[in-house]
Amino acid sequence: MSVRQGLLAVLELAPNYGYQLRAEFESRTGGTWPLNIGQVYTTLDRLERDGLVRRGESTEEGQVLYEITDAGRAASAEWLGRPVARERASRDELAIKLAIAVTLPGVDVPALIQTQRSATLGALQDLTRLKMGDTHDLAWELVLESMIFQLEAEVRWLDHSESRLARERSSNRWLRSERSDAPRWSSSPRSGRIETTTPRPEATR
Repeated sequence: MSVRQGLLAVLELAPNYGYQLRAEFESRTGGTWPLNIGQVYTTLDRLERDGLVRRGESTEEGQVLYEITDAGRAASAEWLGRPVARERASRDELAIKLAIAVTLPGVDVPALIQTQRSATLGALQDLTRLKMGDTHDLAWELVLESMIFQLEAEVRWLDHSESRLARERSSNRWLRSERSDAPRWSSSPRSGRIETTTPRPEATR
């Protein structure tokens, strides 16, 4: 989520000063995205530079209120109506760790999966207990349910990876892939094709 667009959308409700805007943003995202006040004011400066917000009146304490412009409302509406683009190549740390682990000799990949599964299930139980608290806060509950679904999907992926690993080991395919002279499975990010490459033998001198 873009903090810039999120703050702009919140400003549609009413003019806000920096600390007030940060509180409104964090309240509407269930407190899952804490913001540094410096980040808020830096973003406001950029929004003002781009003509999406302007400085309005000041409070009795001298805090400047920022208000959204017509261009800002149009940009906010465009953001809210646009689907979130997903990166084609995921940079998820867990997926990368597991992908590298299966290519390294001596790494206990099943233990790695089991350790991660235990940690993920623990986090899932914590979130489930929070959900049972029934806060009647729709914004918080939506964010919480999103995190729960993501962890449930991660557990399913770990179960799938464990089963896949067992099948590969039974066919000795995974063991062969650890050899330096074995074909390497690679993917082309542009074409999406899966290709195999065999290392060329070094020339003898």
